[in-house]
Amino acid sequence: MRNTRRELGRAIGSHGELIVLEGFAQQQFVLQGRNTNRYLGREWSRTGHDLDFIFERDRCVYGVEVKNTLGYIEYSELEAKIGLCKHLGIRPVFVVRMMPKVWINEVRLRGGFTLVLKYQLYPRSHRDLANRVRTEFGLPVDAPRSLNEGTVGRFLKWHRRQL
Repeated sequence: MRNTRRELGRAIGSHGELIVLEGFAQQQFVLQGRNTNRYLGREWSRTGHDLDFIFERDRCVYGVEVKNTLGYIEYSELEAKIGLCKHLGIRPVFVVRMMPKVWINEVRLRGGFTLVLKYQLYPRSHRDLANRVRTEFGLPVDAPRSLNEGTVGRFLKWHRRQL
């Protein structure tokens, strides 16, 4: 049972990354790195952290961390990822189900953006499970085919204001 839960958790996490990758690509953000702590000859070695993605568009570069979980990112990880982005000279972006408002503001004050999804995103193959979890437990889960255009549009709008 424990392995099944771990495998489901990995599948949900991987799905979150893939759906974000597709959503950003559809808006012409170019992938510059994946699961990396390096960019343009700089490397982060202070902690063992890396970024899920590095995207670039219009000469703006973003370090993107995806957390497709019901719980919040650990605050120490949030700080490390912001530090990693600062070290690499890129803007931090967090794509999360939810995050405390004070943390969202902290990311903003440090030059970044938090894209709140409101739902944990299950793979389409698990949509029946997502429906059961949502209806029986009242948890915010969904199994969409892709990110809603308006969701990625919120980031795109912020990106355009950075130009």
